[in-house]
Amino acid sequence: MGAPMATRLLDWPGGLVVCDARAEAVEPFVTAGARAAATPAAVAAQATVISVTVLDDAQVRDVVAGPDGILATAGPGTVVAVHSTISDTTAVELAAICRGAGVHLIDAPISGGAPGARQGRLAVMVGGSDEAFAAVSGPFGRFAELVVHAGDVGAGTRMKLARNLLHFISFTAATEAQRLAEAAGLDLRVLGKVVRHTDAITGGAGAIMLRETTAPVAESDPWFSILSHVRNLGEKDLALALDLGDRQGVDLPLATRALTGLGPGLGVGTGTIAASATTEEHA
Repeated sequence: MGAPMATRLLDWPGGLVVCDARAEAVEPFVTAGARAAATPAAVAAQATVISVTVLDDAQVRDVVAGPDGILATAGPGTVVAVHSTISDTTAVELAAICRGAGVHLIDAPISGGAPGARQGRLAVMVGGSDEAFAAVSGPFGRFAELVVHAGDVGAGTRMKLARNLLHFISFTAATEAQRLAEAAGLDLRVLGKVVRHTDAITGGAGAIMLRETTAPVAESDPWFSILSHVRNLGEKDLALALDLGDRQGVDLPLATRALTGLGPGLGVGTGTIAASATTEEHA
């Protein structure tokens, strides 16, 4: 993802400095007018806003605070943006080390994958000071469609982890749906086409993420009727899917959990269908 992000910064006022462990990776950028740097320290000697896109916590530590790291040459006021998904505690720890040198480190994990990077439509979740956020908003706007200030250092990573929690639980749910569809003799690729089409319209799971709290919803709250309607539709469809699973001999543990967890998760309690299923379970 770093390469398409950098491509969108080639004409950034003041120029672009690129660095990679592989010389061949930077060659196209140098040909296009960027300056190459052999080490992260060499990058920091020339740049005041530095984006780090490496693999894991260990690589981030080395790039930022290693012998040839950014801190070896970075001047006061430099902003180091870590786009890698790392531990929030690592981000907080490194930010404290950088602060001692007058350098701002922000955690700025990205979402949208390689397609989003190529299209300039990434989402960036920034954890850092107002000053640092202001410094990166311009360059980030070149490769991101959405740049949000999640809070202090560490908040960007926590938001990314919550977002990816949903992502991979959804993938697991998709595999369960595929097992049910396969047992029922359906074309899995066509099902996938339908899912992608409707999620693009409805917003998928993000469509319910509009409240500011997960607390129970009071009956007088306008959200109560909306979310109760969602719960009732969901419980009905989940019960029908579980019935189909029983007839096809397919175990659907996530659907079973969702039947009783949907309503409480939405803050409106279980509906009659889930309550009935729970009663039958314990009868």
